[in-house]
Amino acid sequence: MSKKKRVTGLIIWLGIVLALLVCGLLTGTPAAKQESIKEVMRDAVLHESNKISLFGILDVNPALVSALTVTAVVLLIAACIRIFIIPRFQYVPGKFQLLLEQMVGFFDNLAKTNSPHRNGFLGAYVFAAGVYIFIGTLFELFGLQGVTTKGMSIALPAPLSDINAAISLGCLSYLVILSGGIVGNGFRGVGSTLKDFSLPISMSFRLFGALLSGLLVTELVYYYIHLSFVLPVLVGIMFTLLHALIQTYVLTMLTALFYGEVSEPHKKK
Repeated sequence: MSKKKRVTGLIIWLGIVLALLVCGLLTGTPAAKQESIKEVMRDAVLHESNKISLFGILDVNPALVSALTVTAVVLLIAACIRIFIIPRFQYVPGKFQLLLEQMVGFFDNLAKTNSPHRNGFLGAYVFAAGVYIFIGTLFELFGLQGVTTKGMSIALPAPLSDINAAISLGCLSYLVILSGGIVGNGFRGVGSTLKDFSLPISMSFRLFGALLSGLLVTELVYYYIHLSFVLPVLVGIMFTLLHALIQTYVLTMLTALFYGEVSEPHKKK
């Protein structure tokens, strides 16, 4: 592509962006909204009003529907890879095989580096947790819609933007760390693990706070029509990708680090 064509294309895109911004400014704020910004952001945290009926049995938070969807998708992808792709692995890897090996190798090295004594189960857990956090965080980018019990349509959020999901994953990671201490050092390992009783709380709220902040910023940008052109795409993608990468690394690293500390054999005097 010549330099002249590139400049022309850039000018066209800038013209489109400016036109959208001018339209937003001229349109103004709507006279009435169904919910105030305070109610929108409060419900994003507490899920008091916008609930979804789960098979007509129970009214649940939208994040639970997201969690079930992400779990089903991850299990389906894992089954397809195991049945159709792994048996066809070659000595000289292709692009997808190389990507898969790099992912597995990263989490396996993370487990071996931080827990050289016992890392078989740890490697499998941090890989599963990392994949779930990453895919679950990117899930909100697809904008899948759900219908609430009030008949309103809402976009399904990331599963871990719900405090209940974040606490569950933090407690599960803590139980994995506790199991490493029991297997490695018995009762002494239990004592060393229980010293850090605040660990599941800090892991849970770190994960929840990071994902919720991105959700609230995106909700705020979408709420005001002046900001609802072009900017939400940049804000949503930036926050989501950063949170997916950072939180995946942070939780898996902390789990592997504490697991290695409590499972390290103590020398007998």
